[in-house]
Amino acid sequence: MIKKVDHIGIAVKSIEEARKFYEEVLGLKVTGIEEVEEQKVKTAFIPVGESEIELLESTSEDGPVAKFIEKRGEGIHHIALQVDDIEKALEGLKGKGVKLIDEVPRYGAGGAKIAFVHPKSANGVLLELCERK
Repeated sequence: MIKKVDHIGIAVKSIEEARKFYEEVLGLKVTGIEEVEEQKVKTAFIPVGESEIELLESTSEDGPVAKFIEKRGEGIHHIALQVDDIEKALEGLKGKGVKLIDEVPRYGAGGAKIAFVHPKSANGVLLELCERK
């Protein structure tokens, strides 16, 4: 079911400020910035080997990333696991009694289909399932 760690989402106040560390200090490169209006977030992906770091900046004061930063500060927001078939993965998790935030996939950055697993079912970690074509 799980293919690999697709990316690690990091909540930041400013992508422009945060990217300086990854580019200037670590020598990595942001490959694209995209706004996902329905999630009230702007994202920037930074490839690292077979996975990526996703910087998440809220585009609204009432967005989920803004609320996360207000409550916990900047830092790791979620871990995304890549799956072959997200609908099948969600069905399997639901059948095992896993609490889901999303019972059906939604649109994510880069055209991916995504769905979140509730942290209460994953030892306090927000997990994202991600299907890329």
